[in-house]
Amino acid sequence: MDSLRRTLLAAIALSPLAARSQPAANVPAYSTLQNPLPLEAQGKIEIAEFFWYGCIHCYNLEPLLERWVPALPADTQFRRIPAVFNERWAHDAAIYYAFEVLGVLDKLHRPFFDSIHKDRLKTDNPQALAEWLTRNGVDPKKLEATMKSFGVQSKMKRAAQLTAASRIDGTPALMVQGRYTISADQGRSREGMLATAEALAGLVRKNLAARK
Repeated sequence: MDSLRRTLLAAIALSPLAARSQPAANVPAYSTLQNPLPLEAQGKIEIAEFFWYGCIHCYNLEPLLERWVPALPADTQFRRIPAVFNERWAHDAAIYYAFEVLGVLDKLHRPFFDSIHKDRLKTDNPQALAEWLTRNGVDPKKLEATMKSFGVQSKMKRAAQLTAASRIDGTPALMVQGRYTISADQGRSREGMLATAEALAGLVRKNLAARK
């Protein structure tokens, strides 16, 4: 076992989440990118989630993230990246970024998720989406125009590039500091994914401190 994995295993053993989800093989699994991806904010340890609104596993991870993200250390930044594998996923990524541009993302992110998985909202059904938006105080025409805007299309294309460059093959997936990725299979459970991300962030923190 290499030194990184030994250190990571020790870190996870001390994690509050580890008690609920110890890796079956006693070695936390993750992947390392040869070419680290750019970070959104310099000077922070970044943990990113690749997700899709239509993914039930992403939806089931959301309640844990809602508790976990606010408790992250001050030097850590959480970032959501809507994964883009095809045109269907690109459509939902554009909705996510349109919510962000319109300033309603914090308000609508979870209700949108809930409506998709509890009420079977079809986001690619224009009439159903328009009705949902109207009930939630968003002008459907304004959202459509925002989705087609240069800014949102640029963000969506960037998300597609990051999805490809991260080499993930499904969602949810976590990425730490643009270098380490953790799939649902590697995490073995939702808690395991978060524990591994937390431990990897701790290693990044240690390495950054050693360089100062």
